[in-house]
Order: sequence, then C-alpha cells, then structure tokens
Amino acid sequence: MTGIALAAVFFGCIAFIATQLSRALCAGVSPAADGPLPGTPPYAILVLAAVVIGGSLVALGATPVQIGIAAMVIFALVACWCSDTLCGLVPDVFTLAPLAALLLFAAAQREWDLVASAAIVFAPFAAAAMFSRGHGMGWGDAKLVALAGAALGAPLAVFALAIACVAAVAGHRLARAARGPIAFAPYIAAATGIALPLGFVR
Repeated sequence: MTGIALAAVFFGCIAFIATQLSRALCAGVSPAADGPLPGTPPYAILVLAAVVIGGSLVALGATPVQIGIAAMVIFALVACWCSDTLCGLVPDVFTLAPLAALLLFAAAQREWDLVASAAIVFAPFAAAAMFSRGHGMGWGDAKLVALAGAALGAPLAVFALAIACVAAVAGHRLARAARGPIAFAPYIAAATGIALPLGFVR
C-alpha cells in the first residue's frame, strides 16, 4: 500500500508541475483567430486522474522503468491538454522531448515495435495535418499521437485514438460549436491516459 500511495503522490506532483509549466508557457500567448476558443483546463481533475493512474500502475505490478516512462507520458499529456485548452497550441517541448526519449529508450532496448507503433498512428494524423494545412488537424496533435503510439503500442493506441476521435466529434456537436475548430489534444490525452495502465502492463 505504501508503494501505491507514493506513486499516486508522485504522479499527482508531476501533473501539477505540468499544469503550471503549461500556464507559464501560454501566458501572454494570443490564440490564433482560426483556432479553438480558449478555455480553462480542469486542473484538479487532471491532477486527480494522474494520482489514480500512478496508483493503478503500481497496483498492477508495473516495473520501476515502466513507472518512470509513464510519469513522463503523463506529464506530456497533462501539459498538452492544458496548453491546447488555454491557447490552442500543442508545444513541441511537450511532445517531441518525451517522444524522443521514449524512442531512444526503445531503440536501446531493441523494442522496434514501439518505434513502429509511433509511426503507424502518426501517419494518418500527419496526413490530415498536411492536407488541412494545420486547420483541421494540427501538427502538434499529430506529434502527441505519435507519443501515444509509442507509449501504448499500435493495437491499443489505434483503439484509444479511434475512441478519442469519436468523442471529439460527439463533444463538439454537443457543445454546438460545429463551425469552430476542435481542441483535439484533450481528447487524445484523455484516451491515452485511460489506456496507459493497459499499455504498460500487458
């Protein structure tokens, strides 16, 4: 029980730091005129969710390496959720840095399936970003998706991201904002976070 409690507190602290860094990065940044409307991220819910995920990983028997990787991924998910909500941006520092670290680790361990998983899920989102010129799908979202693929593995990532897409469309319609763009990172982050314990303990 002590290990579960410590992991829960650790992940909660990681999420809190992510919210603060995201707020600092977005301070003074004006959302793009053609971007999603700015809002207020659910800070308390994000920290609480991180607490639950951290405790769950230990309860499910995750190794210390898996816990460390999961903490890095949770930091990225929370930071991207907050940044996209606050100013309509998914900064590279929150996606490329953890993605590079995860891919380097995978290469060092010769776990090429993780590299392939990142590429598999990145490809369709990158194509959408390219064809929409960043309006229908942003490159930041595509990079966040690649991180999700590397963290979850292709089968689980494809399923989780499909759920994220459906939820984004449904949420957008329920909000009656059909003519405005979707802040997609929160949906990607939520689906990835929920699936994360399954991705690391499989």
